[in-house]
Amino acid sequence: MIPGHGLLIAAPSSGSGKTTVTLGLLRALSRRGPVRGAKSGPDYIDPRFHEAACGRSCFNLDAWAMGPERIRSLAQGLGDDFLVVEGAMGLFDGAMPDGKGSAADVAQILGVPVVLVIDGSGMGQSAAAIAEGFARHREGVHVAGVILNKVASPRHEAMLRRHFPDHLPVLGALPRRPDLAHPSRHLGLVQASERPDLDKWLNEVADLVEAHVDLGALPSSLVMRAQGHPTASLPYPRISVAQDEAFAFAYPHLLDDWRAGGALIKTFSPLKNQPVPPCDLVFLPGGYPELHAARISGNYTFMDSLRKASETADIYGECGGYMVLGEALIDADGTSHKMAGLLALQTSFAERKLHLGYRNLAGTCLPFKGVFKGHEFHYATTLKAEGEPLFDATDAEGSALPPMGLRKGRVCGSFAHVIDRLDTLALKA
Repeated sequence: MIPGHGLLIAAPSSGSGKTTVTLGLLRALSRRGPVRGAKSGPDYIDPRFHEAACGRSCFNLDAWAMGPERIRSLAQGLGDDFLVVEGAMGLFDGAMPDGKGSAADVAQILGVPVVLVIDGSGMGQSAAAIAEGFARHREGVHVAGVILNKVASPRHEAMLRRHFPDHLPVLGALPRRPDLAHPSRHLGLVQASERPDLDKWLNEVADLVEAHVDLGALPSSLVMRAQGHPTASLPYPRISVAQDEAFAFAYPHLLDDWRAGGALIKTFSPLKNQPVPPCDLVFLPGGYPELHAARISGNYTFMDSLRKASETADIYGECGGYMVLGEALIDADGTSHKMAGLLALQTSFAERKLHLGYRNLAGTCLPFKGVFKGHEFHYATTLKAEGEPLFDATDAEGSALPPMGLRKGRVCGSFAHVIDRLDTLALKA
């Protein structure tokens, strides 16, 4: 591995096994030297697995919500470690209408080669044809090799390998291992912190990768560096951030922006019934509050401190945190749980409906005064939402959406996960 170099792991489609391959590579490469992971697109769960696999922080690189210099500056901030970026969905899949924000965009912005993970299940000669098509599809995106996954037998592997040309080398072929599959639920993978066997599992995946992938043949190139990026500033000297299994979805790059702006960040756990630390801004990130609704509702020390904080500090809730600021949250079993009551909001998981997509957001009040890029991904149904909206919103194609979120006094929130500010590429007032 060469310091400052990197590559991107991608696939023709979701479900090809690129996350498992990426995690195996990160753990295997970390046995040889410093390596870091990064994740393309709006994902809160995979990056925490990346961190567990290699022992270093992982950032999101989102080519729809971030400009090229922002992406390069985040990659540059990872230092001289070897960088392994995991793509999202298929290599060229992005937002409507033109696919902007794809993993291919990230690879091109950083100038790194692509290793394509192909699910060989039920496939023979067609695997090489798929790889050839991806390699030729877009100028400026260099597909430099292939890892075959879910291979049935040595005979199957030989059949797959035989048809790949020299310019698309097969770097490895992983046998089918259903026992190494991730457990999942409605919003994706179980969180890294919820797997007591995580380290053992990562070592097993890394051992599989080491046995079947030629790590010395992995392509790489120097990661393109940023020409400079703006300095963030905030009107909040002290920020309290909820952080536990129910409030886990905070983007590290935004927290770093806040620190760069001079803010002191303290974390606390609502699940442990910890009070909100004294601060100027309270941030309740998204996560899985619906899985812990009864516990959150009964944690009176936390709830009382949150209501008390609203008298002297601004409070912002995002997705799951937004629901906790409401009056009630109804879980999947139909049980209603009393929440903080700081917003006239009632939400329910009894009748789930998927809300998904990138969002353009325009806000007129702190902490989100300006134009931002964000993402919405949840299954909650809104039963009641009364009051002044937080954001005017459009989708990725620029089509108008209903206003998002609510604000009342010093309290605000919405279902959108803010990724970046449009004009400065840094979250600031």
